[in-house]
Amino acid sequence: MVEVKVWGDFACFTRPENKAERVTYDIMTPSAARGVLEAIFWKPEFQWRIREIWVLKPIQHLSILRNEVGNAQSIQSAYNWQESDGHYYADNDQARVQRHSLVLRDVAYLIRAEMQLKPHASDPVYKYQDQFRRRIKRGQCHHTPYLGTREFSAYFAPPDGSEKPITRSDDLGRILFDITYVAEKGGPVIFRQHDANGVRWIEGWGRPIFSPAQLDHGVLHVPLELYEEMN
Repeated sequence: MVEVKVWGDFACFTRPENKAERVTYDIMTPSAARGVLEAIFWKPEFQWRIREIWVLKPIQHLSILRNEVGNAQSIQSAYNWQESDGHYYADNDQARVQRHSLVLRDVAYLIRAEMQLKPHASDPVYKYQDQFRRRIKRGQCHHTPYLGTREFSAYFAPPDGSEKPITRSDDLGRILFDITYVAEKGGPVIFRQHDANGVRWIEGWGRPIFSPAQLDHGVLHVPLELYEEMN
């Protein structure tokens, strides 16, 4: 088991049932926690499994109203920009809308996770655990981790032992656990699949998995059975 403390000024773990307006879950989702860990350290030889998420600061919300472009972005749009001048200018986009976002402010979490080795892994798990701990101490990451959305960057550091979860216990209802992908030719989603030969882009379908979330004295426990459902 490895641990890392993450915090930031704002966070938005968006509920998928809200389309036009962004409304955050009250806590970090397991998929968002996995994204933070993969930003710090990732190898094709193992899979991250989130076991616990500690909420270290009181849950506070903030309402934001911003002007945004209304046109949806797509891979084809990116190709078109690349073929033209390689730039996108928001001022030239005529579809402007005001969108409301309900986000979290002043957040801090302790993520406890384990590494599940894949069949082609040739090294013991403690080798990757030591590499992860060294990267945390040095502040190294593959890319800047973020809290739900890329605009809300996350800071991270090793826990110092003083971390204590909040005392709140609550039934948070169903939250997004993760998204599993089913490869199928002609599928609407293009996603990355990691295997022994590296990374490749394939077509398929994304299937969300939801799970009940019970906050127990500030700790969200993630059952291992959910990871078995993804396989």
